Amino acid sequence: MTRDTTMNGDEANRTPDEMSLDELREEIQTIDREIVELIAQRTYVADTIAQVKDEQGLPTTDETQEQQVMDRAGDNAEQFDVDANLVKAIFRLLIELNKVEQRESR
Repeated sequence: MTRDTTMNGDEANRTPDEMSLDELREEIQTIDREIVELIAQRTYVADTIAQVKDEQGLPTTDETQEQQVMDRAGDNAEQFDVDANLVKAIFRLLIELNKVEQRESR
């Protein structure tokens, strides 16, 4: 799938099969940058949640919420035809990193 945000002119209408190796690698670089940006945004929101939990005297871990996040991750993986185990592993890592940061900030 090509993306208009990374290409201009005739390139925007080309399929990945019609792109050169360098163009495909540029597309991957753009996607990687966007993934990191989204992780940064998610981390910022998670840090804000940690502050709210601290102010309200709530525990760092919320197993019900974590399960909901994992369920959504699996559903989203299926929707986009991506390996659900891989997506869930990534989200488990994100959750664990957020919990470590929350514990360290208390």
